[in-house]
Amino acid sequence: MSPINVTKASGNQEPFDESKLRGSLKKAGASEDIINQISESIKNLLVEGISTRKIYKEAFRQLRSESRKVAGRYKLKEAIFELGPEGFHFEKFVAEILNMRGYTTSIGEVVKGECVNHEIDVIASTESEYLLVECKFHNRKENICNIKVPLYIQSRYLDVRDTWSKQQGHKHKNHKGMLATNTRFSEDAITYAECVGLKLLSWDYPKDAGIRELIAKLNLHPITSLSSLNAAEKKLLLKNEVLFCKQICLNKSVLEHDGIDSRKINRIFREAREICNNSQNPK
Repeated sequence: MSPINVTKASGNQEPFDESKLRGSLKKAGASEDIINQISESIKNLLVEGISTRKIYKEAFRQLRSESRKVAGRYKLKEAIFELGPEGFHFEKFVAEILNMRGYTTSIGEVVKGECVNHEIDVIASTESEYLLVECKFHNRKENICNIKVPLYIQSRYLDVRDTWSKQQGHKHKNHKGMLATNTRFSEDAITYAECVGLKLLSWDYPKDAGIRELIAKLNLHPITSLSSLNAAEKKLLLKNEVLFCKQICLNKSVLEHDGIDSRKINRIFREAREICNNSQNPK
């Protein structure tokens, strides 16, 4: 029997791969029984050319009926896209990743270069290192960072580096450029970045240390992963600087805003705490 082709977001088609579905469900924390149940259900749903989006939505629907915690983790990639359409929330997300890894960060600073001034998305520093970080946020999965993006970022970094190295206290610091995106890099982009020493961060790069892994490791699940919040409520929380589920876990009162149904607050709090594996008492 010929394999059934599925249609990706880019419009390209490829044979349905059950192992990818099972792997994504396992990474979200689904039990073997749930994985088997959903996999069988999806196989019965398959028709030639079915969209991967439709498969994802059906798997998410079934997961949510079993466990909001697992469903929230399963939709992490979609949750990052919901930080848009502008990239400002993604910049804050990247800054928090760096904060959790020991850096001090600032967002949206204008830095003088040798030739021109540059507005930098994130500047991250330690006692020994300075990072100039540019964030490339995409609203569609098929939009990846090709080689043009790191070429551009590297040229900006070099212009700023020459100025940085002349500042007091910077002589012995390690200066580097960094590019972060919520999608992926092309092979040429990775090859070039590795060659010139430009740091990269994407959904799945570096291997085993991309955004997907860092979210779990650093407990940085975005509030957009909460299925108990509607779109308006997510937008309101983001506007009020509530970006991460852990902020809700630490202080339930951040949910007490006009526009959020008071009857839902306990349910939202419970889901956030489940996603974070957090057992502390609400404030």
